[in-house]
Amino acid sequence: MRKTKIVITLGPATSSSDMIKTLITKGVNVFRLNFSHGDYETHGNNIKRIRQVSKALNKEVAILQDISGPKVRIGEIEGVLKLKKGETLKLAKEKNDADEYTLSLSYPLIIDMVNIGEEVFFADGTLQTLVVNKSKNHLELELLNNGELTSKKGVNFPKTKLSLSAITQKDEEDLAFGAKNDVDMVALSFVQNREDILKARAIMEKYNFDPFVVSKIETGEAIINLKDILTVSDGVMVARGDLGAEFGVTKLPRIQKHILSVANEMNKPSITATQMLTSMKENPFPTRAEVSDIANAVYDGTDAVMLSDETTVGKFPLEAVDILHNTIKDVEIDYAYFKEFRTIDKSDAVSKSAVELAKNLDKEALVPFTTSGMSAQTLSKYRPKQSIYAVSHSMKTHRRLSLVWGVHPLFVMSEVKNPTKLIYDFVKKILDEGRVSTEKRFIVTIGSTTGKKGTTNLIRLLNKEGMEAVLASEF
Repeated sequence: MRKTKIVITLGPATSSSDMIKTLITKGVNVFRLNFSHGDYETHGNNIKRIRQVSKALNKEVAILQDISGPKVRIGEIEGVLKLKKGETLKLAKEKNDADEYTLSLSYPLIIDMVNIGEEVFFADGTLQTLVVNKSKNHLELELLNNGELTSKKGVNFPKTKLSLSAITQKDEEDLAFGAKNDVDMVALSFVQNREDILKARAIMEKYNFDPFVVSKIETGEAIINLKDILTVSDGVMVARGDLGAEFGVTKLPRIQKHILSVANEMNKPSITATQMLTSMKENPFPTRAEVSDIANAVYDGTDAVMLSDETTVGKFPLEAVDILHNTIKDVEIDYAYFKEFRTIDKSDAVSKSAVELAKNLDKEALVPFTTSGMSAQTLSKYRPKQSIYAVSHSMKTHRRLSLVWGVHPLFVMSEVKNPTKLIYDFVKKILDEGRVSTEKRFIVTIGSTTGKKGTTNLIRLLNKEGMEAVLASEF
């Protein structure tokens, strides 16, 4: 079984029930809905189709709602504005229709935050400028390279500390929609510090909404505050589009490795995103460099890799998923399993011991019984070569684990306070349903107090004789 997970963005090319069915069958684990595009009717219909198809296939997948955040963009431009190195461009608080070289901003007050000598990049860094003059109402920019601009292109300020709320009014409305439609995960865009995540959680709490929160790292400020951000996040996304615009593409490999390394150490599931297979928007085959990029993300320790344009508007979305799957499977042949990390609490120490036992006793799988999903996630942290079959007590946890490396959510079981009875119910269920044979050998992790988060403290070895002994128990 493939251990690194696949996230795809749903769009016009993939939103039909037949396409969703095929994508799930091909191994897609998480469907991302990009709330920078589309309306609530479209997103609502997509959510319904995903749930209906996954239920029919008896294979649960997670839904990730990606909210827009304060993306800074220029205003409307008539046609295409062609620019040459050395020319002057203005960013103004108000648009000047008489001057095509004066552009407006979606957040005009940013002009007050930018200083002379700082850089301003447009269109994912493809057009770079330097601030050479500043007045109360505008910035004067010198073009550092040739390029073109069209309406609503993104703007980055790589050396400017921007005081913008990470949660806009639109984001709050989108979160209310996410709560109403019970999405599993929320990705927060352009976070800069831990307060941004705490603000989002406070808003979600108003709607009794507790999704798995993924912080997208896409600014220099977020890199500086990375550990603080991850402390209050459930997961992280390496958002390479804006990171590349902020830092330049040559620094991206090092930054990616840093983010993934910190995420692995802090036990935070990670997604590597942006331009994994861009050429497959138009072509049925990837470039060699793209395949190497996927492989390197897996070797770096990512939990998941993500497709965006490739599956929203690309001509070959199914082929792109196949390339991801096949590349990951090949990399995992010689993946560096059994990672070493410092344990952070007693449950973590139990999980580490279970992975060591699996390695030394050559067991075939690890089976965590988990209320919140953390027991399975902590086993995953140590990257065992064995499969992790998670047994959860809620569909919410079951779906969330779709993102976690190496974890295969097995089924949902009702909580039983007696751990021995819970193991009995598990063994009976897997044998009655023909899920495994009695020849399989498992290591089970469970809490002496079942159904309570953070109480995993027992390890049990289950082989043929052990299963027979469990089934002979009386309750």
